[in-house]
Amino acid sequence: MCTPQATGSLIAAEYMGIPAVVVTAPAFAVQARITAYNNGVPVARVAVYPRAFMSDTDAQLTETTTKVLIPGIVEALTKPLSPSEADAVAKQIVGESRTTVCSGTIDEVNKFFLQKNWTDGLPIVPPTVDRVEEFLKYTPLSPDETVAVLPIAYRNTTPWTVAVNGVMAGCPPEYMPILIAFVKAMADPKCEIDLGSTHSWIPYAWINGPVGRQLGIDHGQALITEPRNAVLGRAISLMVKNLAGYYIKQDRMGSFGYPVSWVLAEDEAFCRQIGWKPYHVQQGFDLNQNTITVSSSLMWGNNLIPSSADPKIIMDLISWEIVEKQRFSTGSGSAFTYRTLMITPPVARDLSRVYTKETLEADLVKTARRTAFERAFANFYATPGGLPAPTFEENIPKIIKAEDGQAGGLPPWFPSFPGSEQIVTVPVMKPGKTAILVCGDESRNKTQTMPGANYTSKELQLPSNWDAQMARLGYKPLKGFFLEK
Repeated sequence: MCTPQATGSLIAAEYMGIPAVVVTAPAFAVQARITAYNNGVPVARVAVYPRAFMSDTDAQLTETTTKVLIPGIVEALTKPLSPSEADAVAKQIVGESRTTVCSGTIDEVNKFFLQKNWTDGLPIVPPTVDRVEEFLKYTPLSPDETVAVLPIAYRNTTPWTVAVNGVMAGCPPEYMPILIAFVKAMADPKCEIDLGSTHSWIPYAWINGPVGRQLGIDHGQALITEPRNAVLGRAISLMVKNLAGYYIKQDRMGSFGYPVSWVLAEDEAFCRQIGWKPYHVQQGFDLNQNTITVSSSLMWGNNLIPSSADPKIIMDLISWEIVEKQRFSTGSGSAFTYRTLMITPPVARDLSRVYTKETLEADLVKTARRTAFERAFANFYATPGGLPAPTFEENIPKIIKAEDGQAGGLPPWFPSFPGSEQIVTVPVMKPGKTAILVCGDESRNKTQTMPGANYTSKELQLPSNWDAQMARLGYKPLKGFFLEK
């Protein structure tokens, strides 16, 4: 078993008065104890299987379970608890404070913050009281007001603590409404982002509305690496650590690590030119409302380059890319996943001759299919959980029945041959699980698919004196960035 799921079961059992033990691999032992501590179980009993048990043979599993694991479970259930054990876990929990924690040169401050595990290892801007208070001018919330209580540490997140992380990341203070809205989105129960998973989920976000244009959040070439976007991405990474409590090698267990989170904006003006709705309008927001949408992805990069202007061929190519980019690399996990599809303006223009965003998704759902054999093979041999069927041969009809397999309907990138009409395929998409964004290089024909978690959108809250504050910084009034309806 792995945490946090296994730890959640332990916590529930302990609250019911049932002694419980988490069974996990070595790297997850600390995560299990701290997760339990954060949820009110001061000492979690953990039994460790000493290797990656999914890679062991049946003989190794039997021997190691008998000689190592079962004795560990017995000891965990019978060994008396000691106060020192709870103290040892508590020392690993970062406390909350508005006091001055250190002073010194820039190098000394950075060294201190790194030793406290409050940074990502890169140099930070020291969060002095003056800098933090400057951020607080750009939110209507009071400094100690609760914005959210973020799992997994369940810390009380306030505008003050949000601002501290924004300062550290190098954000300008006027980004504060975006940072606050991100925290609110992360706290929403609909935001299903498994940041502790070994599969390296990376939280990211996109901005819609006039504030994004006023602040210059980039929707064009370079996108996430444009400096104004990049500092927002870094702020997300720091908040995930310092506010939510996800620490590398403790609670963030990505097998190959994580890139820095990213933030982008949609090119809403171009959407209007081609008759497409910006994403937030599709979700029921007004065109000139300001929103952030938060999701997470398992990948970034690897573009598709449609070299045809035919909308149907472009749709076929995107379908193919979607089939190749699933929740796990082989498409071995859930049958359907959420995806964000980014389309550069030239490709969006060509597609718009036939499609709206809504009809494009509908045709993608119909077209993006894979053979049932491929799906069953991945699901059996590369499953992230236990084996789904006794044998691979038995898994094929199971997949066909469970996932609405149909004979015929081979996708257009497969060649036709005698008997091909009998090949069974299964869909890889469901309606309503695709976000389509127009963004990226306006001179290039590119699309990019990011499979991941669902989406949560929140409106940005601006203070009543926003225009006055922004004028002080040299910005034009917000209404000058509105789009005509």
